[in-house]
Amino acid sequence: MPTDVQEACFEAGIKFGSLYHQFAGTPVSPESADSLARAIEESIENQPHCTDVTVEPRMDVLQAAIDAGDAEYTEFTGRFAEVSLTVEYEDWTVEAGMEMDGEYPLMRLVSVERRG
Repeated sequence: MPTDVQEACFEAGIKFGSLYHQFAGTPVSPESADSLARAIEESIENQPHCTDVTVEPRMDVLQAAIDAGDAEYTEFTGRFAEVSLTVEYEDWTVEAGMEMDGEYPLMRLVSVERRG
């Protein structure tokens, strides 16, 4: 059986998997980026054990991608946002984040702490 801390870390991974695969490919523009970010936050915060999600659009990267294309929007991918989330499971709090590692959106644990 997994330990509580392992379950907490697993839950963080599940949240990121859901976040990324649910929203990847969504049409996004500078005008819609903030509303998409809020929708992502609210959607993922609905999941069990998730207490906070922050999605910060990277407007400069988004605008550059649009400028390089033929349309006034592009498809959402991890390179267009910095994401952090918090999971609380039993006595554990897990902070996780997503940031770019070269051209790859890397999701990683930031901290794992026992509460109380």
